[in-house]
Amino acid sequence: MTVNNNGFTLNDGTVLPSIGLGTIGIDGDQGTFEILNALNLGYRLIDTSTNYNNEGIVGEAVRRSALPREEILVSAKLPGSHHEYDKAFIFIQESLRRTGLKYFDKYLIHWPNPKDDKYLEAWKALVDAQKQGLIRTIGVSNFEPEHLENIIEETGVTPATNQVERHPYFNNKRMVEENKKRGILTEAWSPFGRGYLNDVLENATIKEIADKYDKTPAQIILNWNYQAGVFAIPKSSNPTHQRENINSTSFELDSEDISKIDSLDKGEAGRVEGQDPYEYHEYV
Repeated sequence: MTVNNNGFTLNDGTVLPSIGLGTIGIDGDQGTFEILNALNLGYRLIDTSTNYNNEGIVGEAVRRSALPREEILVSAKLPGSHHEYDKAFIFIQESLRRTGLKYFDKYLIHWPNPKDDKYLEAWKALVDAQKQGLIRTIGVSNFEPEHLENIIEETGVTPATNQVERHPYFNNKRMVEENKKRGILTEAWSPFGRGYLNDVLENATIKEIADKYDKTPAQIILNWNYQAGVFAIPKSSNPTHQRENINSTSFELDSEDISKIDSLDKGEAGRVEGQDPYEYHEYV
């Protein structure tokens, strides 16, 4: 995995942009227009999941866009209820039908659900789906080192990305480094925390740094991620915020300000919903 001015090059050669669009909470006909607006602003990766109940409108936005299909990257996820090999393989096909797309550019296992111990089966299904052209790039989400080692040792295939919780109150540096060791790109979900659960965007330190650079708090956090070699996928349906977010990598934070943001980390207490991947199980 390498970082350059245009984004990230993954361990399988795939190139991701410097930022993506998260779509949780973006749905319905209005959601289609919100995604189209993001594409018009320059976004090129759209992150969805069956659990977001919006695969249909993501596919609709891709079809309505004037952009060639190959210029839009669509990332989706396998839910915990379908970790068995056969279920996973069929689910990927069904998910494609819901989007109306012929392939996913990127596809992740959403959670390892380690107590069920079936995530290896799910990974084997993703490996085979990739071989059959249903998926271009395969990765995981919320995987800990033990889970990563298990799937790599058993299949010889290393995930291209690992999407984990990361924001100033839970910077998850441990997993950023563990991913780097294996050549895996870290993706940050909920890079702003979650507004109804914490106040990351209102934090006094973040606002002070934002004033210094004449940027928004959101732009500061996204830049902090980018400079750490982390791919952030902020959700926004607001055109102004979408524009601000996509223009968040054109400046550079100095090391002192990065250290100030790092110091806001609260450890495990900072997780937005206490979702420890060793304990949390997703069954939908």
